Amino acid sequence: MQYNNSTPGNGMNKLQLLSGFTIGILASILGSYLFITFFTNFDFMSGIQTMKSEGKLGKLITLGTILDLVAFGILLKLNKEIMVRGVVLAVIIIAIFTLFA
Repeated sequence: MQYNNSTPGNGMNKLQLLSGFTIGILASILGSYLFITFFTNFDFMSGIQTMKSEGKLGKLITLGTILDLVAFGILLKLNKEIMVRGVVLAVIIIAIFTLFA
């Protein structure tokens, strides 16, 4: 008996979860990049180093995560619930990372 990739219980859900996680991480990086580009006088790498030396790296990452709300809303509108779970997982991982950054 052959199974279709879209049936519940096989690798398709894990792949969608991983895709959502990747979208969440990339949206956060893009948000951080846009914040540094538009609101500081630094380029991306020197802005990261400056924020880290000033102890504001966690705040920068948190501001960058705002774009995850956009990804969350779009994926919900498209009925991609498993991918939405991946975005939420990315936000949780980023929040834990921010505590230690």
